[in-house]
Amino acid sequence: MARPIILSNGELHVGLNTFGEVHDFYFPYVGLENHTIGKETSHHIGVWVDGKCSWLHDGSWTFVFSYPHDALVGHIVAKNQALGIMLEFDDTVDGELNAFMRNVHIVNLDTHDKDVRLFFRQAFVIGDSASMTDTAQFLPNDQAIVHYRGRRTFVISGTDDQKRAFDQYTIGLFGTEGREGTFRDAEDGELWSCPVEHGRVDSTIRFKLALKAHSSARVHYWIACGTTLREALFVHKQLRDNGLNDRYILTTKWWYRWLRPAEKVSRKIDPAYRELFLRSVMLLKAHIDKRGAIIASTDSGMLNYWRDAYAYCWPRDGAYVLWPLIRMGYYEEAYQFFDFCRRGLNSGGFLMHKYRADGAVGSSWHPYIHDDGSVTPPIQEDETALVLFLFGQLYRSANDQRLMKRFYEPMVVPMADFLASYIDSSTGLPKPSYDLWEEQYMTTTYTTAVVYAALSAAADLADDNHDDGHAVAWRSAALDIAEAAQKYLVNHDRDALYKGLRRHADGSYEPDQTIDLSSIYGAFMFGLFSADSGIVERAVQTARRVFNVSPDRPGVPRYENDNYRRRNPASLGNWWFVTSLWLAQYDLEKGDAVSAHKTLAWVRAHARKTGTLCEQIDPETETEESVSPLSWSQAEFVSTVLDTITKGTSK
Repeated sequence: MARPIILSNGELHVGLNTFGEVHDFYFPYVGLENHTIGKETSHHIGVWVDGKCSWLHDGSWTFVFSYPHDALVGHIVAKNQALGIMLEFDDTVDGELNAFMRNVHIVNLDTHDKDVRLFFRQAFVIGDSASMTDTAQFLPNDQAIVHYRGRRTFVISGTDDQKRAFDQYTIGLFGTEGREGTFRDAEDGELWSCPVEHGRVDSTIRFKLALKAHSSARVHYWIACGTTLREALFVHKQLRDNGLNDRYILTTKWWYRWLRPAEKVSRKIDPAYRELFLRSVMLLKAHIDKRGAIIASTDSGMLNYWRDAYAYCWPRDGAYVLWPLIRMGYYEEAYQFFDFCRRGLNSGGFLMHKYRADGAVGSSWHPYIHDDGSVTPPIQEDETALVLFLFGQLYRSANDQRLMKRFYEPMVVPMADFLASYIDSSTGLPKPSYDLWEEQYMTTTYTTAVVYAALSAAADLADDNHDDGHAVAWRSAALDIAEAAQKYLVNHDRDALYKGLRRHADGSYEPDQTIDLSSIYGAFMFGLFSADSGIVERAVQTARRVFNVSPDRPGVPRYENDNYRRRNPASLGNWWFVTSLWLAQYDLEKGDAVSAHKTLAWVRAHARKTGTLCEQIDPETETEESVSPLSWSQAEFVSTVLDTITKGTSK
């Protein structure tokens, strides 16, 4: 499932798989309309040498992936010893143009000359729809192949070092009528040159190269994107006429400029974390759409095994991605995100479960009718609360009065009014909603903590806006919640915090004694309980004992007996980078930098060379589970490293 290389400009987003192939191709939104969704649509790359053909995914190649520069420009080295060929890819998405570009260096490793033919196969399911109505055509005047359907157009072309275009091409069908795809036509080294096809179509182009012993050549390949053929051809012609080198330089400079705040911060952190820190910051940016949505993960591999993927904007995940960026002074992305949330806000003052990148409500499995017989919106209340809390953080950090004018009435007031009113009269705690893990309908300690912090932040905003009535009401609601939490959420029997309270049909409540890291994190991070309180200290000790945490194995699951993607039923659950880093943040809060650094080193050891962090680690095999990268994992690493600056750096 992993995507070791992620490339993006906020509109065009490309994920390369572990074979260096295009596996995810989103346009014109990050995380929406994946035009290469599914196994059959990977963009295969093949090399034919002296009568033998090999595809990069056939198991005969070795790969090394990296981001060698402080820019989202990927570098891949692929070697095939049997063929005596090495391919070096420099890949990027243009910082200004909607173009995916690959500079390929083909090296003859042998002592004799070689006849080499390089093949690029493109397969799209445009608009990620099962409707087989795409068209592909050869454009002779432009020396290009175009794939299109509706308002989505992709122009594919390339040149060699002498600016010669591909010398052969073909277009055909795949995944239908018994056809595997045009890449099969390439395996004899020649292409049939079919100029057009419609339906479920793919295409393949060829570059023929004569390589002397220990010599090399370069091929420059691109896919230009547009909502019309005219738009895509405009991009294509700029690349063809001016070459890719200038575009690479401009894109690299764009990333250098954007990274300046993070680069400045990185000089203060332990050098051991600097590279992963900067890579993580870039990967966070790569998951942010220009219109404000922040996508959890664009790795579509889960669709091969599950009903849906993570290519949505969960307001909570988006807020956690933004939090470290705001701390470093990245405000533009925050403005866009809050605009996105303001537009998506329900008339009742709450945010829905998740959203598509275009702002539409995303898929959900949460019903309106719940087991206790209540009828309430299928929401996770913490998402509304965390967005409101983070807006307060942005306002304090940016000190921008325009934020109040832009967001106070249309977003802050309805959100805070909803949170203040969504209170259970029998407990004084927030009413039940779905927990942050999207599984349990209850009043959780985590959600209670975030609601408390959000109402406190909203009251401060009301003070600054001279809105005395709301300031008093919201602050009073926050204080009442904090008092109720002391009464209902402390588990004295286990020296822990309850996961939450589960409401029954008769209106009674039953505490859930599951040890959940989100309860501990929420309690201390959002001030519901002090990190120095005996309550939190004992809860942390209990969690470490239950999960058998050690300096060499600091990973923890989300909660006891977490079954999500767990392979061994005897295990308490897979390790999550997010929850493990939460404990590191607690350690830093308590001044235990040694333990925090051991966790950070463990995370770094489990990251890919390109810096991508997955969602989960199998505790037995210590291999990746679920999507990679997960933007929340990258964000918690960045947040924890920032904490080492503000809360102690000793090891």
